[in-house]
Amino acid sequence: MSASGGIDTAIDRIETIGGECVQVFTQSPRMWRPTNHKPEAVARFRERREEAGIGGVVCHALYLVNLAAVDDEIHGKSIATLGHTLDAAEAIGAEAVIFHVGSHLGAGFEAGLERTTDALRQVLADYDGEPWLCMENSAGTGGTIGRTIGELQTLLERLDRHPRLGICLDSCHLFASGYDVTDPEAMDRLVDEVDSGIGLDRLRALHVNDSATPLGSNRDRHANMLEGEIGEGMSVFLGHPAFQHLDAYLEVPGVNRSGVTAEELEKARTLHAEGLAAV
Repeated sequence: MSASGGIDTAIDRIETIGGECVQVFTQSPRMWRPTNHKPEAVARFRERREEAGIGGVVCHALYLVNLAAVDDEIHGKSIATLGHTLDAAEAIGAEAVIFHVGSHLGAGFEAGLERTTDALRQVLADYDGEPWLCMENSAGTGGTIGRTIGELQTLLERLDRHPRLGICLDSCHLFASGYDVTDPEAMDRLVDEVDSGIGLDRLRALHVNDSATPLGSNRDRHANMLEGEIGEGMSVFLGHPAFQHLDAYLEVPGVNRSGVTAEELEKARTLHAEGLAAV
């Protein structure tokens, strides 16, 4: 949900369309400048969340963050921005900050991994806040890091399995990177891989998006529910027993790219119910 007009307005917007959890950007997603949220807006966010009965709240780091960047300026800005986002998340009582790891931009996976590890060490140094910092799996475009569960596991292990470092799984990104979320057996293998390599306790949220591109395309193109290549198969993803305690956040484009609507939420709920009935 948009936080235009004050971060508290995201609660008003999610309540209007009947949502039960909400993801927000704590600053403009395409500008480096952090937003200084007014104390009254932060207080109202917490009050309105309780009034509206909103369960999960997560913050998404801005899209410019690239922890794998070889450019020192971008690298430094990414570290600072992630820190600011964690502070804002703590202030509003969010459970997690979800971020894209970034891309090595041709420098090579190992170089990108070293830069990312260095960046996350700085962000997590002496961190004892409540919100989790959650790596989001990528669609595998170009030099992006995190296209497999194994890559996310490698980062986790290099950071000594920090107690507040987790993951968020995006259905579109999984599908685009070759994980068939429409197939029950493939979903079981995915869950087993997460459990053995990362730990299901570190899986803190789901992003639920159909994919405009085919399985294994390595292209990050979200589609509205039932309008992409995943289609009815989303019921398999949403109905998996290992996911039933998690909050699920839609990032679909909506009508004319206007964002999530009550209709999209209803389609997701229907698919969830179908998935549960099939288990």
